[in-house]
Amino acid sequence: MRKVILQVAVSLDGYIEGPNGEYDWCFTDQDYGMSDFYKRIDSMFIGRKSYELLLTMDDADMPGLPELTTYVFSTTLTDVKPGVILISEETEAAVKQIKSGPGKDIWLFGGADLTASLLSLGLIDEIILAVHPILLGAGKPLAGNLKNRIPLTLADTKTYSSGLVMLTYTLDQKCRL
Repeated sequence: MRKVILQVAVSLDGYIEGPNGEYDWCFTDQDYGMSDFYKRIDSMFIGRKSYELLLTMDDADMPGLPELTTYVFSTTLTDVKPGVILISEETEAAVKQIKSGPGKDIWLFGGADLTASLLSLGLIDEIILAVHPILLGAGKPLAGNLKNRIPLTLADTKTYSSGLVMLTYTLDQKCRL
């Protein structure tokens, strides 16, 4: 079965974006394992706001990003780019069906609401946090809408000369809802 992997940049104080939606604090001075990560995935789950942000980005913003099957989860969008798959209902059923199909793992790219929903449903298998050595003080929290605690198991750590630390966690199967 395919895994859903939340791989996201986060500030040391737990924010995935600054108070004005900015992500200019994210390091881009080296690969940080993204080339290897891209080899693991062939699909992307993304929420509406993150999808709209992604539409404004170019190749320089995400160097090396492969062609991915993109699934946008939104109850308000009615139209997406050709080749993008819009999921507007039955999130849990859709994710379970996609996970059970053929292919590589799936990158949960964002956003915060989709992440909280999939975490609450027990549909995320792995969390990779690129912890940046910066305190933002405010912004959008990584998992601000969770209703229950979700225990994690540390699977791997990598440190980089810039001070960035990559933390990989698995979710305890026994604690999934």
